[in-house]
Amino acid sequence: MRLATWNVNSVRTRVDRVLDFLGREQVDVLAMQETKVSDEAFPRDPFIDAGYRVVSHGFDRWNGVAVLSRVGAEDVERGFAGQPTWGDPPVAEARALGVTCGGVRVWSLYVPNGREVDDPHYTYKLTWLAALRDAAARWATPVALVGDWNVAPLDTDVWDIGSFAGATHVTDDERAALAAFDAVGYTEVSRVHVPDEHTYTFWDYQRTRFARDEGMRIDLVYTSAALTSRVTGVQILRDERKGAGPSDHVPVVVDIDG
Repeated sequence: MRLATWNVNSVRTRVDRVLDFLGREQVDVLAMQETKVSDEAFPRDPFIDAGYRVVSHGFDRWNGVAVLSRVGAEDVERGFAGQPTWGDPPVAEARALGVTCGGVRVWSLYVPNGREVDDPHYTYKLTWLAALRDAAARWATPVALVGDWNVAPLDTDVWDIGSFAGATHVTDDERAALAAFDAVGYTEVSRVHVPDEHTYTFWDYQRTRFARDEGMRIDLVYTSAALTSRVTGVQILRDERKGAGPSDHVPVVVDIDG
């Protein structure tokens, strides 16, 4: 099975790019983040016509996650047990979607950004990650936790760590929140298969970041012990950031045996 994760930064804007990617890379399952569309307005038909089942979780033009699968889409969960809430009134945002595809429990995840270290959204981010870890520790089937984690685990996962002094995405607390997934049996397999330093998955649109290769590695793939040994390869497709109308993120593609 070929599984991919991609923060598409508005699925309605990038339907054609996503379809081209699915066909070219022969992707069986695509987890998307930041779809920015309600379930009612999700552009299902082009993906259905291409042979995919479509499961989405979105309320409006903010956040949103989805899974496209041509190997089945069962046991859908929108949000996970214990997921923290945000807003006024507080709601569980559309940031987590679980779907069983070809025997693998795929979770498409869009982790809160955190904004600033002294912002309540930062505390929300840490609480959200801790709740996800607690839930994931109880899942026994082959699980893939994939998506935009909004944390750069290593200093070399950003173009210049000095530029991030006092900023989110690189703090000790955020990195500890990710390390906690290792402690409950998950492995970040993109690091195993693509260990290269300064290999990024995100480049901001501003300040010609992509042209300068001033990026961040924040799109990650955590697999449970039952799945890790079945991963045969990972690719980070940098070229998807090129061309007309790209997302600011690129796909991470994972090949799974069996």
